[in-house]
Amino acid sequence: MRETAGIAPEGSESPGDNQTPPSAARHWAAHTGELRRALAESVPAERLRQLHRLRPALHFAIASLLALQAGLLGWALAFVENPLFWLPLSFLLGLTLFDFTVLLHEVVHRLVAAGRRERTHAALGWLYALPSGISQSQFTRWHLDHHAELGTEEADPKRHWLSPKRNARWFKLLYFTPALIPIYFRAAAREAARYEPPLRARIRRERLAAVALHALAAAGLWWGLGGYAALRIYFVPYLLGFPAAFALNRLGQHYDVEASDPARWGTRMRRSLFWDWAFLFSAYHLEHHYFPGVPLYNLRRLNRALEPFFEARGVPARSYGWLLWQWLGRNRAPHTRWA
Repeated sequence: MRETAGIAPEGSESPGDNQTPPSAARHWAAHTGELRRALAESVPAERLRQLHRLRPALHFAIASLLALQAGLLGWALAFVENPLFWLPLSFLLGLTLFDFTVLLHEVVHRLVAAGRRERTHAALGWLYALPSGISQSQFTRWHLDHHAELGTEEADPKRHWLSPKRNARWFKLLYFTPALIPIYFRAAAREAARYEPPLRARIRRERLAAVALHALAAAGLWWGLGGYAALRIYFVPYLLGFPAAFALNRLGQHYDVEASDPARWGTRMRRSLFWDWAFLFSAYHLEHHYFPGVPLYNLRRLNRALEPFFEARGVPARSYGWLLWQWLGRNRAPHTRWA
C-alpha cells in the first residue's frame, strides 16, 4: 500500500518478515497528527501523486552510473601511485561505496518498483548492502524502527545506540575515522539482541557472508596487485573515505532539531547540486521522513514544493559547513536546537 496524496503510514511499504512488528503506540504516528494534516494540505494532491511515482528505469540508471563510477575509480587507483592524486580518488571511492547504502535505503522503503516484488527487492537489498558489508535484514529493521520511533531517546535505535553519548570533540571526531566500524557494529549488535531469534540468525548469516566476501576481495587485491594498490583501492576507501561520508551525511539528519516541534525532528538542508550528486539526494532527510514514499530522484522537487511550509513553520535551512562548525567548533550536543 502506498499513500500518494498524503504521508505514507510508517511501515506501509511491506518490507517482508523483517519489518518492524505492529505496535499500538509508535511514537511518530502518535505525535504527528497535526503535522501530517498540515503537510498534506501544503502540497497539492496531484503534485504529491507525481512525486510518489516510481520510475524503475531511472533507479537502475542511477545504480548503473554509481557502479560505473566505482569501477572507474578502482581502475584509476590501480595505476595512480602519487598520493597527491590517489588520496582524493580513494576518498571519492569511499563516498561512492557509501552511496550504495542510499540505494539500499530505497529498497527498504520499496521505492524501486511498484508492487511487492519480494524477490527483486531481496536480491537488490543483498547487492546494495554488499559494498558496505552490513546486513540488509538488520538495516531494514533498524531503519523502519527509526522512522516509527523518531522523536524518542531510546526506542529510536539510531539515536539510542549510534549517537555519541559523550559530547566531546575528540569523541565525535572518532566517527569520521576507522573507529566508526566498531562503533557501528557494536551498536547494531546491541539493537539486534532485542530481535526475535529467526531474524538474529539471518543477520548473523548475512554478516558472515559479507565479511567473507570482503576478506576475499582484500586478499585478491593484495595478491594480484600488491599491498600498495590494495591500500589505495580497498583499505583507504573503507577505513577513511567511507566513515567520513557516513559521519557527514548523518550530521545532516537529526542532530540539529527542535524537540518541541515534530516538524523539526530532523534537519532541513539547503538544496545543493554538489550534495545531490555526492549523497544521491539523501541530504533531503527531513523531507523523506515527511513523505517516506517519495523516491530519491524526486526529493529535490519535494524540497522545493515544501518551501512555503518550511517558511511558515520557521524550519531553517542548514549547510554542511555550518553544521560542522556547530558540531565540532562550538561542540553542540546531538539532538538539540543549535541556533
